[in-house]
Amino acid sequence: MDESTPPPHRRRPRYPGKNPRLFEHKYKELDPARHPETVAKVLASGKTPAGSHVPIMVAEILEVLLPLPGIFAVDCTLGYGGHARAILERIRPGGHLLGLDIDPLELPRTEERLGADGFGPEQFTAVKSNYAGLPAALAKTGRTGADLILADLGVSSMQLDNPSRGFSTKFDGPLDMRMNPSRGVSAAQWLEKISPDKLAAVLQENADEPHSQLLGSTLAGQSFATTVDLVTAIESALKRFPKEERELSLRRVFQAIRIEVNEEFTALDTFLRLLPGCLNPGGRAAILTFHSGEDRRVKKAFQESHREGVYQEIARRVIRASPDERRNNPRSTSAKLRWAIR
Repeated sequence: MDESTPPPHRRRPRYPGKNPRLFEHKYKELDPARHPETVAKVLASGKTPAGSHVPIMVAEILEVLLPLPGIFAVDCTLGYGGHARAILERIRPGGHLLGLDIDPLELPRTEERLGADGFGPEQFTAVKSNYAGLPAALAKTGRTGADLILADLGVSSMQLDNPSRGFSTKFDGPLDMRMNPSRGVSAAQWLEKISPDKLAAVLQENADEPHSQLLGSTLAGQSFATTVDLVTAIESALKRFPKEERELSLRRVFQAIRIEVNEEFTALDTFLRLLPGCLNPGGRAAILTFHSGEDRRVKKAFQESHREGVYQEIARRVIRASPDERRNNPRSTSAKLRWAIR
């Protein structure tokens, strides 16, 4: 082809039916560089662009953690890196942040994003670990304690919005739900092996599900290959109840199973036990929770350690997202923030 000849015109992809079916085709905001107007429109509507994550209660977290130049900080749940970026901006010059995340798919992407923002190895270190592995992660950096520790226990929007991860009731995908897809059993495998009584107990403990007995007897021991299969079974079991009640139960069941598949409460209990020993004297910790099971554990651990003199001060009341944030980012509605000072 002659160099002066323009390249042939390429038609945009056509899809059967009115709308594209594939996640990567449907959501233009997955490629923000090519579709900035779409991202702006999604944000303006109060929603989170697919494949990204809007950090929750950033101002409140910075207020209680007081990041200062030169300190050593830890973000135990790195996720998309929104909280980490805000902390990194305030601890320079001379500060360093250690970021932990168990997700092997999202961790390198976040490390690359923060590197592109100018936070190189001298300012930021990423380690694949969950928060229960904090002491070992600290040891890798040659430290025993931190001046600031943050843990955001919510599932990231990147995980929720990706059908291949199986976290969401809204998208059809394999029923997996593992934070680390290379370890443990999937949600589908777990459900096949669980007994009705055990499943009912998990639904009650992990999500306060009022229909735990009915759903336990209906879902336990069954084979569900996809998220839609499970959603259909839950809706069928609860068909006599109002739509709003069914939708709440859908979210609670997915939450309870995700917690169990990833052993989240076991990891959280371990983290809370180890947390004081990972803080330098005067160091501050903040934990963001998203449901009552998590918040109860954090509240109880902080109160017990405060009575024992381990923490000099703790949050007297839970901190919630502002009305404006709850309106602009609905995923912040259930968030609760608690803090403690070593």
